[in-house]
This record gives sequence, structure tokens and C-alpha cells, in this order.
Amino acid sequence: MPAPLARILLLLTVLLLGTVTTADARAASRSYPALQPGAEGVSLDLVIYGTTDTALFTPVIAAFQQSRPAVSVVYHELQSEEIDDRLRAETAAGGPTADFVLSSAMDLQFKLANDGFAQAVDVPSADALPPWAVWRDTAFGLTFEPAVMVYHRPSFADRSPPQSRADLRRLLDEEPELMAGRIGTYDIERSGVGFLMLARDAEIDDGIWSLVSLMGRAGVKLYTDSAAVIDKTAQGRLAVGYNVLGSYAAAMAADRPDLGIVVPQDYTVVLSRVGLVPRAARTPEAGRLFLDFLASQAGQTVLADQVNLNALHPGVTGDNTMSALLTRSRTDIRPIRVGAGLLVYRDQSKRRRLLDRWREALVVQ
Repeated sequence: MPAPLARILLLLTVLLLGTVTTADARAASRSYPALQPGAEGVSLDLVIYGTTDTALFTPVIAAFQQSRPAVSVVYHELQSEEIDDRLRAETAAGGPTADFVLSSAMDLQFKLANDGFAQAVDVPSADALPPWAVWRDTAFGLTFEPAVMVYHRPSFADRSPPQSRADLRRLLDEEPELMAGRIGTYDIERSGVGFLMLARDAEIDDGIWSLVSLMGRAGVKLYTDSAAVIDKTAQGRLAVGYNVLGSYAAAMAADRPDLGIVVPQDYTVVLSRVGLVPRAARTPEAGRLFLDFLASQAGQTVLADQVNLNALHPGVTGDNTMSALLTRSRTDIRPIRVGAGLLVYRDQSKRRRLLDRWREALVVQ
């Protein structure tokens, strides 16, 4: 194909993608005007793409603006795959993109950084984060989030909820009436974080595919986000939700007494929301300031106390911290390192093999 024609087709694709994703983003975006103008009336504009629910993330933005009142913020809530597609398309088109990106799909975020779509930034507060959470001053793990199981308490009034994957396998096998159509998890074909969790399971647990097969036999319900699984479980439409983000579960359980949470006792995969400043950011300094706030003790305290996202900063105390989880949990904690190992989950041949096995395991024999 001639180069000019290829370029035209690329730009048309980008424009089409931009039209669709901009409409989607507007439907799930919120603006936070600057609290007051800066010197000589100058303000910074900060645009964020994030996977965290807008309502859940609002206290973080409010706290940041208290420290930086001259910064206005626009937050676009997107799926992890949408963030990846949008950032790549906007950069390819030669225009600006978000100033900061935060996603729970660690592999997608790291690949963006590794592919050159993020820039190295000076973040003094990140010096306090664990070494495994920071890659080349470009990709920053900012939370410590276990993948947990949730359950509907009334459905287990006369029995114990599953405490491990082996327990869940037995439950699905021995209690088909209780579990028929009432087990839920991520749709790993449509959710980046769901794929990452299942891929990590497959590395650790040889029995994971028998569990997936039993879920398929029970008529598993698949969702694109943790909140949907947790909500259906709290309502009793699901008896058990598998591999959901513990941060969302804890936040939703606060006012839903029928929702129970289990940190699996065999092992617990722990993810981090990864933040980066895009190479094509319109206002990279605004993105850097927000990243520095999120990594700071003040920002991490807000994440822990108001958003129920376990903090990594060693100076933060309370239940929602890495140290507290490690202290009170009897499980084998398996944090995912921010680094080149994440590229394994983006290898297309390996992804196809895992997805093929997932589809095969879900089919009722």
C-alpha cells in the first residue's frame, strides 16, 4: 500500500475511533473546576483517563485540588481496553491526549510505557514506594489490591462460604442447586484486569481450569467490571463472585450487610493500579503533579481512608494498607511486579492460547 494512502487510512481510523470514544467518555466524564485561579489568573488544566469509578475517585480529586486549587480536572471513566486504544490513537494522530492515566490493567499500562507512550517524570514522593512498584520513573504502581471472592451472606446462613479455590470447586461440584446460574466473574475476553487475574491464576494454580470448567457447568455469569459482580452478589442474584477487586468489595460492603468478602486462603493475587504521564500529554506538568500527589503520604491516605484502595506508602496507617493486609491475612500474598514480566500477558500467541483454553473450559461437556 502506498505510504500516503496508508497514512490517510490511519488518520480516518483514528478520527472514527476518536469520535466513538469521545462520545463514550463524555457519557462517563466529570469536570472539576479550579477552586481558585493561580498567580495572574493562570490555571492548569488536568485531563485524566481512569478505570476507577468516578464516584469512588472523586475524594482523591477533591483532596488534590485542596493542595493545588488552581488546577481544574476533567475525569474520564473508561474501560482499560478503551484507555489503551484511545491513548494510542490520539498519539498516532499527532494531537494531545490525557495528562495522566490510571488503570487497574497492569499489563496494558506497562505495555503503553514500554512502547514509548509514556514519559519519565520526576516524582519525589515515589521514593517511598516499594521497588517492585516503580519502573524507570515511567510506570508507577500506586495501590495494593487483592483479588478476592465475595458471597451472599443469606445464601450461606447454614453453611460456610468458600475460603479457597478448592472450597469453591467442591461447592460448585456438590451443591449444583445452590450455585446454578449464581456464580459470577470477569469476562476475560472483554476486561483487561480480568484477563490479568486469570492469567496469573493459571501460572500459580494447576487446578484453575477445573474450576473454570465447573463454573461453566454451573452457568457462570460474566461481567466486564468488579462492581457488577459485587452488586449482583449483594442482591442475591449471585451466590459467589470470583476474582473481584477487594477495594471495590470493601467500599460496597460498607452499606450492604448481605455482602461478605473472602481473601482466599490458598493464595491471593495482588494488583496495583498503574499510573503514568503520557508522552503526548497536553499538560504533562499537571499530570506529574497529580502523580506526585497520589504517591505521597497525603494522597495515599486519601486512597486508603476514603476510597478503600490499600495504600503502598509505609507512612500510612490503618486497615487499608499493604502492611495491614500482610499482617492480618493467612494467605500467600502474590503481588504482581511492575516490570517487563507483564509483557508475557500481552504476547498475542500466549493470549490466544489462554483465551482458547478459557473458552474450551467454559463449554459444558
